[in-house]
Amino acid sequence: MKKNTTSYKVSQFLMFAGPATILFAAVVLLPFVYGLYLTFTSWDGVSKTKPFVGLENYIKAFSDSAYWAALGRTAVYTVIAVVLVNVVAFLLAYLVTSGIKGQNFFRAGFFIPNLIGGIVLGYVWKFVFNRALVALGKSLSIGALSTSLLATTGGAMLCLIIVSVWQYAGYMMLIYVAGFMSVSKSLMEAAEIDGCTKSQAMKNVTIPLMRSSFAQCIFLTLTRCFMVYDVNLSLTNGEPFNSSVLAAMHVYNQAFTYKNYGTGQAEALILFVICAVVGVTQVYIGKKGEVEA
Repeated sequence: MKKNTTSYKVSQFLMFAGPATILFAAVVLLPFVYGLYLTFTSWDGVSKTKPFVGLENYIKAFSDSAYWAALGRTAVYTVIAVVLVNVVAFLLAYLVTSGIKGQNFFRAGFFIPNLIGGIVLGYVWKFVFNRALVALGKSLSIGALSTSLLATTGGAMLCLIIVSVWQYAGYMMLIYVAGFMSVSKSLMEAAEIDGCTKSQAMKNVTIPLMRSSFAQCIFLTLTRCFMVYDVNLSLTNGEPFNSSVLAAMHVYNQAFTYKNYGTGQAEALILFVICAVVGVTQVYIGKKGEVEA
């Protein structure tokens, strides 16, 4: 009887979760294990032979100053972008849940940028920064806009941050909207009866009850910003003078442009570990704070 029950459970699992498990293994697990193996080879990405070199690729990765410079730029970009994305998304969510006329239309409008592919988005904004804003600056005699922001090292990073905020804020807004809607109106009414102003009720009631929304949004923004490649490619392509090359672009160039696939794969694994540690730590802190609240 116990054997029949076990076989029934196994057959149920294979029926419902089996296809998804097989696809996950084929698309995620096997490539990950194969990529891990390639970090111990000097494969150039083309040849049939894959000479085993041990930890040589990891030594090269840790001694690659360009890689760590790209990681440093990525960290700065990520911190600024995460803060701005979540601040803008929170304010937008507050706006579209405040009962303004046409708030559903605004929700859809703010979300649309997230539906545009990163490559297309980068080229559209490249036209804006290189042509539209420059023409506007010249016509209005505004010196700061008379030359393209993409032509300067600091300006290129600023453009990446602006585009990322424009792209991600609408998606994060929806999560914050769900957080606002999950806060019971009776709690807000009780706070008002106790004499709380709107700002006090927001600080002491709404925000503490939205900790899960903050944790989700910060985690998603962190992972997206750390792994950004498409916008980096189409908007700046690492220029000027490789000053806007972020970590994912450096890894791609190392593996596919310079044909150092083993080193590139090792650097990709290091980037993955950093993202995993940062993401898990952030989620743990967020969940811990949520429980304590």
